[in-house]
Amino acid sequence: MNKILFVDSVHPLIKEELTAMGYHCEEFSHYTAPDYRNIAPEYTGIIIRSKIKIDKAFIDKAINLKFIGRVGSGLENIDVPYAENRGIRCLNSPEGNRDAVGEHTLGMLLALLNRICVADREIRAGIWTREGNRGMEIKGKTIGIIGYGNMGGAFARRLKGFEANVIAYDKYKSDYEDEYVRELSLDELCETADIVSLHVPLTDETHYLADEMFFQKFCKNFFLINTSRGQVVKTSALVAALKTGKVKGAALDVLEFEDSSFESLPVHTRSPGVELVLTGTGSDSGSGFKPGVPAIDAHLKGVPPDLRYLLEADNVVLTPHIAGWTVESNIKLAKVLVEKIRNILKT
Repeated sequence: MNKILFVDSVHPLIKEELTAMGYHCEEFSHYTAPDYRNIAPEYTGIIIRSKIKIDKAFIDKAINLKFIGRVGSGLENIDVPYAENRGIRCLNSPEGNRDAVGEHTLGMLLALLNRICVADREIRAGIWTREGNRGMEIKGKTIGIIGYGNMGGAFARRLKGFEANVIAYDKYKSDYEDEYVRELSLDELCETADIVSLHVPLTDETHYLADEMFFQKFCKNFFLINTSRGQVVKTSALVAALKTGKVKGAALDVLEFEDSSFESLPVHTRSPGVELVLTGTGSDSGSGFKPGVPAIDAHLKGVPPDLRYLLEADNVVLTPHIAGWTVESNIKLAKVLVEKIRNILKT
């Protein structure tokens, strides 16, 4: 029997469609990485988000594997070259959540430029400040997009009505200029950008792409947005740039301190063996981590200085890796992936 292993919880549509195609779907939510590796030989396909890494050791065990399907865009938790060399197809579904990412990126930018999060906190604390919360407009600004794939393109399309000068750089593409962006070199982008948005996958090459030298390249002081992967930005370099004013503000949906599953933010404190974990509840009620709550503020005394700076800075907007995480994207990701699986199984 052809079996498909579900490592992470996903939209039920995927199981329904694959079952209708004649596949037996199995899920073991309590399993750890070694458990999944031990049963890997039994499966034709694997459906995954970010719970475990599919590395060489796993692939070597998966002797009957034909495909790995990731519900999402990034493939950094899969050794794609090794898998493909073994004849295993690696599929993802960025088409399913690019609209969500585009909208979220725009929302974070608007919140940052207009101090919406700061003003909201102040009003709840009984503070009514207008001049101190005077915002900035997108109109007339030069917005540089680094990485013009599904996510970068979706953000560019959302900017069309704002009358901004939108430019893009992508190391691996050319001749992609369209009605939404002008194609420029990285040096040209660094010369003119007022706002920079990162939309690159996490690879060895993009790890710490935004480091000290990156920030020094920019001629203007600028705003930074990162909705790609946390480790694309070197936090210590970003904090240094925020302190000097080179970066005027940052909107970060991702942090380099995230757990590899993206489900929590484990932070080692200064005390040996002590760890503070900001983690989700699995529901829509949030994690319970609320800036300004005295008990949480006390915990932050043990947080690494760079992360603490981001948590306390008024010119930093943070969200917990949810840019692509909408009601609509949940089902669109599933539909896109199912269709890709259907297509490869036909061949």
